[in-house]
Amino acid sequence: MTAAASPEPLWQPDPDRIAAARVTRFQAWAAERYGAPAEGGYAALHRWSVDELDTFWKAVAEWFEVRFSTPYRQVMGDRTMPGAQWFPGATLNYAEHALRTAEDPARAHDPAILYMDETHEQLSVSWSELRRQVLSLATELRALGVRPGDRVSGYLPNIPQAAIALLATAAVGGVWTSCAPDFGARSVLDRFQQVEPVVLFTVDGYRYGGKEHDRTGTVAELRRELPTLRAVVHVPLLGTPAPEGALEWSALTAADMKSSEAVFEQVPFDHPLWVLYSSGTTGLPKAIVQSQGGILLEHFKQLGLQFDLGPEDRFFWYTSTGWMMWNFLVSGLLTGTTIVLYDGSPGHPAVDAQWGVVERTGTTVFGTSAAYVMACRKADVHPGRDHDLSRVTCVATTGSPLPPDGFRWLHDAVAEDLWIASVSGGTDVCSCFAGAVPTLPVHIGELQAPGLGTDLQAWDPQGKPVIGEVGELVVAEPLPSMPVRFWNDPDGSRYRDSYFEMYPGVWRHGDWITVTDRGSVIIHGRSDSTLNRQGVRMGSADIYEAVERLPEIRESLVIGLEEPDGGYWMPLFVHLAPGAVLDDALRTRVKETIREQLSPRHVPDEIIEVPGIPHTLTGKRIEVPVKRLLQGTALAKAVNPGSVDNLDLLRFYEDLARTRH
Repeated sequence: MTAAASPEPLWQPDPDRIAAARVTRFQAWAAERYGAPAEGGYAALHRWSVDELDTFWKAVAEWFEVRFSTPYRQVMGDRTMPGAQWFPGATLNYAEHALRTAEDPARAHDPAILYMDETHEQLSVSWSELRRQVLSLATELRALGVRPGDRVSGYLPNIPQAAIALLATAAVGGVWTSCAPDFGARSVLDRFQQVEPVVLFTVDGYRYGGKEHDRTGTVAELRRELPTLRAVVHVPLLGTPAPEGALEWSALTAADMKSSEAVFEQVPFDHPLWVLYSSGTTGLPKAIVQSQGGILLEHFKQLGLQFDLGPEDRFFWYTSTGWMMWNFLVSGLLTGTTIVLYDGSPGHPAVDAQWGVVERTGTTVFGTSAAYVMACRKADVHPGRDHDLSRVTCVATTGSPLPPDGFRWLHDAVAEDLWIASVSGGTDVCSCFAGAVPTLPVHIGELQAPGLGTDLQAWDPQGKPVIGEVGELVVAEPLPSMPVRFWNDPDGSRYRDSYFEMYPGVWRHGDWITVTDRGSVIIHGRSDSTLNRQGVRMGSADIYEAVERLPEIRESLVIGLEEPDGGYWMPLFVHLAPGAVLDDALRTRVKETIREQLSPRHVPDEIIEVPGIPHTLTGKRIEVPVKRLLQGTALAKAVNPGSVDNLDLLRFYEDLARTRH
């Protein structure tokens, strides 16, 4: 993403929108009750939220009426990172809060979940029905012997049953973990074997790209290789009968539960809620444990204040159960919002498929990937013309930085009065460090601001904050949703090494960012695959944004290699669009584009055509393993095979390394 700050905003919220925003009302309330600044807008509120961290999070808990079944002794015990203690003494339950709207007779029959698949048939689950199924399933989980702390796993697509299973697990104090069914058996086992689940929810298969994909063989392998399983629950998505010994989903969710029978296990604030996984490209995925209370507060803040979600909204994020954004999407229930689940290909039967889902479900806040936005732009899609998007107030993007052309395209092709929220965070916190603010302007190529309670800074190598310069993304104060630990990390060393090695006691995330003088944030790409020419650090995202504007380039990958002789080799790998040819003319155009839009320093030493760009299973470009391959590391040691979408694509780089050496 280019660092040139645009002088005029692309979008500016009008005074009525600012006045109506929940974050505006929260600020006025917090000013009266807790001494927050009444004037100065979001910037003043953010400063207060970081300077008065304890008071801010106490205010969030009160504003969202968090139900502590036993009171907390203080907001923070030990503030040291890692290991900060939040709300010691408190007990609560995440699922109880997610289902609170069902208690309101006026809302009980409103949709809590809207579900669609590639057939575009729509299924609605009301709040009362969602609560009934969750409580029924929770009762059955207890009958199966699931106790607080036990792990419950899902090999499920983005369907209502997955959300119900998560909530039922949380209701009994279990620990949820999931993988999408497009993950192969090895990838799933690399994750689930670490946490030793006692229950496995599975489907017989899934639909994607107009085809049915059978998964009964993979499920059988998972059952064989997970000896801790006490029960397997079968969801017949493709209509296959339950395999021998498996329980039927319908039987476990059939009970007519009365309100008086509702039992939500009250657990300590830091009790594990779920386990998420890093991409695991260079070893076993990190099993990241986040807490019931930490996620509850962080998601209330992020969804209710930053995204301005409430009961009138419909919240759709295109995601799978193998990505943290699915967990984030389910948390939309906390704010009384209808969540939209979609299971299928992002571009089937046509590139504009996601916009069709937005239209049919009446989505108000739509989240997708930057890659999808750019694919729509490249395909000359016109969502605002071809779909009724009149209810949409916000389009949010993540997964990678949204290039400036993506901002312009959303503004021009969707709606001029569109709040574009480019957000950046991580699986590590299951939230956003920076991004959505409903009361601030949107500038092209920039994230609006750091989130409340998030002490986000850019640091130079000496650990000094910098403004207007590229630095390491750090978070200098704790966040409630930071991992309580990694599952398979008894002494905490892997956790410390992951975030706290460079700056002890301060979270270093591994991204290059610029904090601008107006408080916005620009993301430049991962710092652990840094390009460094003549002592100048450069983000790969800047190069991708420039190169992929060219219609001949489908996708690209840039790597910087320190040579043994002290030199530096920076190749650009390009995956061409159908019919394109990498000839001298195209090479020249690529180099001229980079030189003009970035600088001569950004121009690659060589442009090499490749059969495809490798990605993690959640769709992120794999840079570090490719760098290791080019340095001569064997494929088996450079990457965890189960973490890559197409292992064969990496063999190209391995072969290239042999010819270069």
